[in-house]
Amino acid sequence: MPLLEVQALTRSYYGVHALRGVDLSVDEGRITGLIGPNGAGKTTLFNCISGLVPPDSGSVRFDGRAITAWRADRITGAGLVRTFQIARGFPRLSVLENLLLYGTRQPGERLIHAVLRSSAARRREDELRQRARAIAQRLNLTRVLDDRAADLSGGQKKLLEIGRALMAEPRLLLLDEPVAGVNPTLAREIGEHLRGLVADGISVLLIEHHMDSIAALCDPVIVMAEGRHLRQGSFAELAADPVVQEAYMGRRR
Repeated sequence: MPLLEVQALTRSYYGVHALRGVDLSVDEGRITGLIGPNGAGKTTLFNCISGLVPPDSGSVRFDGRAITAWRADRITGAGLVRTFQIARGFPRLSVLENLLLYGTRQPGERLIHAVLRSSAARRREDELRQRARAIAQRLNLTRVLDDRAADLSGGQKKLLEIGRALMAEPRLLLLDEPVAGVNPTLAREIGEHLRGLVADGISVLLIEHHMDSIAALCDPVIVMAEGRHLRQGSFAELAADPVVQEAYMGRRR
């Protein structure tokens, strides 16, 4: 059974059809690529899957459960976590503080725990702090833990975006262009981090326009065009497919 299954998903904005009945599935233990020309509907698809935007029709199943009508926070709590193309977070807070905010089962979310500071609450805070430091070390962010998020380089902000998602204890990560605008060396580093995550049991669905990264990391690759699932296969198969070439380059005359 696929870890994620999308069936006949549609979404329109003021009469413009962004998704036109998308069907796709994501298997566990893989980095699945999602590519397509600008306007293909990739980010809209992520928004609908993650609960940020409700679809007009269709269904989304994650780990065997129907999650189509769930709120975004409930979907995240179930282990399906997404990042954004433009890194989010709190620019005036430190890297460590940004990571801590995304930890699960926060004791301070309940007034009684925040006021009384029970031993269980303090223990959970210590656990979250240890997890944040471990994730920062994994992503080579330890030396900037005390820096404000606003002061990070573009590549470091991408890593922090992944780190925040990891704090939510995901089973499936939806990554929206994690290497966009990043230099080639750091793009390769991010790729190695993603391989390591899959080795640790976290699956990945990846939107990316950087085709070298898609070719190196993803199998299978799904192509979207005009709000539909167009093709699926290995990167080499898709690169040689005339239908995919036409979707990207237009019809030859």
